[in-house]
Amino acid sequence: MARIGVLGLGNWGTALALVWCKDGHNVLGWTVEQEVYESVMSSQENEKYLPGYKIPGMDCTMEIADVTESCEILVLALPSSVILEVVDLLIPSLRPSHLLVDLAKGLAPSSEGGSGMISDAIERRLSDAGMSNQVVVMTGPTIAPEVARGVITNALVACHDTVVAKRVAERLSTDSLILTPAGDPVGAELWGAYKNCVALACGLVDGLKDTIGGDNLKAAMVLSGYSEGLRLLGEMGADPNTAFGPAGIGDLYVTATSPRSRNRTLGEMLGSGKSLEESLQEMHMVAEGVRATRMFLNRSERMGHQTPFLTTLGMLLDGDIAVEDAVREMAGAYEVK
Repeated sequence: MARIGVLGLGNWGTALALVWCKDGHNVLGWTVEQEVYESVMSSQENEKYLPGYKIPGMDCTMEIADVTESCEILVLALPSSVILEVVDLLIPSLRPSHLLVDLAKGLAPSSEGGSGMISDAIERRLSDAGMSNQVVVMTGPTIAPEVARGVITNALVACHDTVVAKRVAERLSTDSLILTPAGDPVGAELWGAYKNCVALACGLVDGLKDTIGGDNLKAAMVLSGYSEGLRLLGEMGADPNTAFGPAGIGDLYVTATSPRSRNRTLGEMLGSGKSLEESLQEMHMVAEGVRATRMFLNRSERMGHQTPFLTTLGMLLDGDIAVEDAVREMAGAYEVK
């Protein structure tokens, strides 16, 4: 039995808390949202982000020191835009025994330097504070309501130290949540972010279902996006094998096709004619694909790497190309190498 702190109670963090509570672990959730805190404490349910699922075994707090005091595994279930701020809040009360599990994937702001990965930025912050806590990346095909419902799910836990990855996989796996250890956190994190870009493109196709949208076009989006990712992410340091596992094709498939996928849903809104601003205002959960697209474009430009699929998607997000023209361009971006 582990003492697990889940920092961030969106739908994914809440779903994991539910699964681990059912498996007998002691789980403490942390949130900055008063309505989420009150909901969990009064009704044992996160009515805002995961309605319909009771979590009778989870305590909740709005004080971050409560989590570090009582937990040994700290799960950072936070949007990539705020995770580093929360790490800064954590550091003053961290102990050497604390292990951090990073659920945010992808590229940190360019001001962070280093390899540019969020997990790398976390490790540098720890190092600057004189700490050497292990950081594990967790990613994979994990639609939160299905995880909460007990649907069997496979995800990757990756760490530079594979012994640590194996230990985390053993401790946090359950009957329905199967965690596979790996030694490529860079690749896991890159694919975990990149798949959101492909999901946005597939959502565009769903938004065009009454005109040129369809399964043939969606297949073309997956093919073009995945093949471009193989080349780009490989140059960024991802192990080629990661592309064919849970963090790669597995996560990309479910995020690009599931009706519950936030990024696919955002793409569908854009494809149906709504502006990016209108679409984002309608969503109360964060869709990471917009930020990921722009950050991958910035990185590929600095690398001198051609990315026609991402470039066209970025033009669409900036309002510089019509949806129908964008999907035609992206469908034709596939190249045989």
